[in-house]
Amino acid sequence: MVKSSSESPAYAALGASSAKSGVLKAVGEGATSRYFASPIPDPFGDATHSFFLHADGAGTKSIVAYLIFRETGDASVFASLATDSLVMNLDDIACSGGLSGLVLSNTIGRNRSCIPDSAIEAVIKGYQECVSMLRKSGIEIQMSGGETADVGDLVRTIVVDSTLCARIPQAELVDAYRVKPGDLIIGFSSTGQSRHESRPNSGIGSNGLTLARNVLLSRHYAEAYPEVCDPNIRPELAYRGPYRVTDQFPGLGMTVGEALLSPTRSYAPLIRSLLASHWADVHSLVHCTGGGQTKIKRFGKGVRFEKSSLFPVPPLFLEIQRCGKIPWDEMYAVFNMGHRLEACVEASASESVVALAHEFGIAAQVIGRVTSSSVENEVVLETAHGTFVY
Repeated sequence: MVKSSSESPAYAALGASSAKSGVLKAVGEGATSRYFASPIPDPFGDATHSFFLHADGAGTKSIVAYLIFRETGDASVFASLATDSLVMNLDDIACSGGLSGLVLSNTIGRNRSCIPDSAIEAVIKGYQECVSMLRKSGIEIQMSGGETADVGDLVRTIVVDSTLCARIPQAELVDAYRVKPGDLIIGFSSTGQSRHESRPNSGIGSNGLTLARNVLLSRHYAEAYPEVCDPNIRPELAYRGPYRVTDQFPGLGMTVGEALLSPTRSYAPLIRSLLASHWADVHSLVHCTGGGQTKIKRFGKGVRFEKSSLFPVPPLFLEIQRCGKIPWDEMYAVFNMGHRLEACVEASASESVVALAHEFGIAAQVIGRVTSSSVENEVVLETAHGTFVY
């Protein structure tokens, strides 16, 4: 059994943080939350509602699109970044409760000498297509425009961010303080092809791309396109992998670039149905983004999350670990490792929750249970690669 940190040294060496320690210090290190996203009182004065204003983005995944564009000339690859940006907001809010009153604003910052107008057009169309896809699943999002800025002095390629607001009835909020010993933890797969996806998903999501890019992709990219490298990291750490973006990824039926750019799956249609039918049984929903399999530690009170039946590690994550020689406890603290949504539910409801996920084309299974903790929250992962405690 290894006592592990939620901070990944391999990730930190590349200038990124998996644990977001600066944020946690600002809000109170060790503090836990009741809701996955942070509600505020309704600005319209309705005491029966809570208001959410949430910001996120595609992160350095945009560099993958840029590299594919430079290698192929196809600017349409930037479109999927809109899905990444929107879903990273939408699914965070969805984990807090009912999806209503959703309004989206997007922000694009680009270096115009690298990013053509056709790429901006593709991103905006990507937002429109994603909103249309979600509408077919009963999730209404109003687009309110946004800002596109040419900020080459600040941005080396392109940043695709957005902000989503929601008004949710307080009676529909998912309060993680309801999590209790005896609850079962259900994981919802990040791979395969869900009912609302147009092609199979590698499972990467929008977290850990800085590490994934630099351990999988070839030194060719650092030399050919220096704008994709942070000049402050050690040169031997940048783009040290065996692959070009156009290479076929072993066993996935897609190129390496397609695997890394695979659009972040939205679980919102499933969550909408789950809360409509099982709200009382669902004690928490966790979007396993920053922090990977340790994310759940931040929610609930005085509990231990024991995960002993995880999904098999998907091929993309296996190859990241192999190429980067990343310790397994760090892999689980950076990447979702096979499921990017989990729910703590009443044991009696677990079978019907799993069955509901299957109706959406999403594999699901009981991955663990909740027990009590006499100190702070704890996460225990029992895996084929060791047992890790966070």
